Amino acid sequence: MKIAIVGAGIIGASCAYHLSKLGLDVIVLERNPNPAMGSTAKSAAGIRHQFSHKENIKMSQYSASEYENFEELTSVNANFKKNGYLFLIAKEQEKDWQKQIKLQKSLGVNVEFLSQQATKEKFDYINTNALLGSSLSYDDGTLDPNAISFGYIKAAKKMGCQVFLEQEVRELNYINRQWQIKTNSNKYFADAIINAAGPHAASIAKLAGFEIPVLPYRRNVYMTGPVENFKHPSPLIIDMTSGVYLRSEGERIIFGLSNHNEKAGFNEQVDWDWLEHTLSLALPRFPFLESTGLDYKSCWAGLYSITPDHFPILGKMPNSSFYNAVGFSGHGVQHAAAVGKILAEEISTGKVSSFNIDDFRFERFSKKTQAFESNIV
Repeated sequence: MKIAIVGAGIIGASCAYHLSKLGLDVIVLERNPNPAMGSTAKSAAGIRHQFSHKENIKMSQYSASEYENFEELTSVNANFKKNGYLFLIAKEQEKDWQKQIKLQKSLGVNVEFLSQQATKEKFDYINTNALLGSSLSYDDGTLDPNAISFGYIKAAKKMGCQVFLEQEVRELNYINRQWQIKTNSNKYFADAIINAAGPHAASIAKLAGFEIPVLPYRRNVYMTGPVENFKHPSPLIIDMTSGVYLRSEGERIIFGLSNHNEKAGFNEQVDWDWLEHTLSLALPRFPFLESTGLDYKSCWAGLYSITPDHFPILGKMPNSSFYNAVGFSGHGVQHAAAVGKILAEEISTGKVSSFNIDDFRFERFSKKTQAFESNIV
């Protein structure tokens, strides 16, 4: 069985690795000159277990375990650093967060609730006014998405996977139970296709005759200059009252805020107008930012691939040999290892045994009620 993967970001790379590990014939088609040049390269590089949906938590656990052992698996270091994630919680969110923490602990996540006073004592650079407290997981942290992508690709190639760069997929035709794939310069054949095209996922699906609700949205990441007299490294801190997040990046701080009013599109230029609004919400909670300078040349913007419910679209399209691994809404890096395993299981055995992905399948959009993930940043 021959599988063609469209996209060599961290999701496509993980799929290539896990499928090649099973001895399957795998090719990867990437539109850019090198792997991981799209959203993967623009990621804020966090990984967390603090989700409200059981399978999201389990996917983080599997991925974190694989990343911890990544060098042994691929000879490349994932640079996984457990600096933690800290969610700042408002008083009106108490009931929901206590429920989430109970679920996380039942699954073995190392998470604890800190009171307002305990949060202030542990993180004295945060203004904790009007907060109930915070949720801190020591299993969470940061990693290197580029290294992971290249590690997966490197290991997959050793197992026979072929990677073809600068190959933009332009036509997909299913003829005689086989996919014919035309790119800008070549033609390929495969028995199954995995759509791992990130922001371009909807376009690739459309070439195959499918409509999937995935759209690209810009996310800005702003970086300060070196911040002295600060307790580096900080956790990745998310203020759930405003949506602002920040974390240490070496001796600097990166921070950002999603603009939910911006229309979908492929603009990856930094939105400097949005910086003013971001700071207006960030400074009351993180007053130390007022005395830091911004490194304008080091700021960047990338694309989130977002679905209506912020869950990914995973697995086989109905009555087809076309598979999706798309729409992660900012969680692609942290769940990539689990996604590779999921796709490998379904393609090789016809079912997914390690996770329950019913809430992530395309068919969910035809249901009257759908699951929901509370912790979206």
